[in-house]
Amino acid sequence: MHDWVLLTAVLTLLLILFTAWARWRRQKLLESVAVVTLPDFLSAHLGNSRDILFFLPPGYPSDAPYPVLYLNDGQDVTQLGLRETVAKLIARGKIDPILIVAIPTHDDRLHEYGTAVTVNAQGLGDRASDYAKFIVNELMPHVNQTFPVSTQPVQTAFLGASLGGLSAFDMAWNHPELFGMVGVFSGSFWWRAGTDDPHVTPGQLIAQEMVRNGRYHPGQRFWFQAATQDETADRDGNGVIDAIQDTLELIAELEQIGYKRGQDVCYVEVRGGRHNYDTWAEALPDFLTWAFPSKS
Repeated sequence: MHDWVLLTAVLTLLLILFTAWARWRRQKLLESVAVVTLPDFLSAHLGNSRDILFFLPPGYPSDAPYPVLYLNDGQDVTQLGLRETVAKLIARGKIDPILIVAIPTHDDRLHEYGTAVTVNAQGLGDRASDYAKFIVNELMPHVNQTFPVSTQPVQTAFLGASLGGLSAFDMAWNHPELFGMVGVFSGSFWWRAGTDDPHVTPGQLIAQEMVRNGRYHPGQRFWFQAATQDETADRDGNGVIDAIQDTLELIAELEQIGYKRGQDVCYVEVRGGRHNYDTWAEALPDFLTWAFPSKS
């Protein structure tokens, strides 16, 4: 009996020590990616300001320019598990060290995110053009002047989720000279033009219409994720929810103008996944290893 009590005490102590060590190791790994805040970055185009978060990789700074990832909805990076995921992938040699620019949104989200070409049928996205100017003319020049980042499109990506994903796609599609890659989690590709829209064909899905009227840009790549439980709506009763159908129809438009599935376009469908950060956090490593695979 005495031996059993002693063994139990030893095992309990070992478990406590292991738990403490694992917690310490996780914290050290997390701290290997430093977070720097640029407070109150002012946009003349939008007439507002926001705190920009920069995630700096282990060993920062480096003589070689870093690949860079811009991220919409930067206020939600903790829910996305961004810092820990990036730290793990770099430590395991799965991705190259990258610098991340997380751009928070605020109460104007439904107006700043959308498509620059036009508003949707509900009049939302009316500031998307100004948001694009903020990114391209104000934020990116500051990043390029302040941090050792690559300015090559092949090393520059934009990522977003839901409406932020539509915005990320719109940004990359309209600026292939800046963004060579775009990642979209559960994109709001249901964004439809009004019945009297003067800028795109009335009533059409806007992102799909942009691609249909656009052209192939060599080297530009697209990564899309959708989940089987993103929603329940199925407008044409074909057994495929709209979130998935809208994404697949956008991919089909990209293929029509020359992009190749499996080469220029990647599609990830999460079985049982939902329209939330748990699902997107699960998909994040897939996107990062696709966009920034380790060259070593």
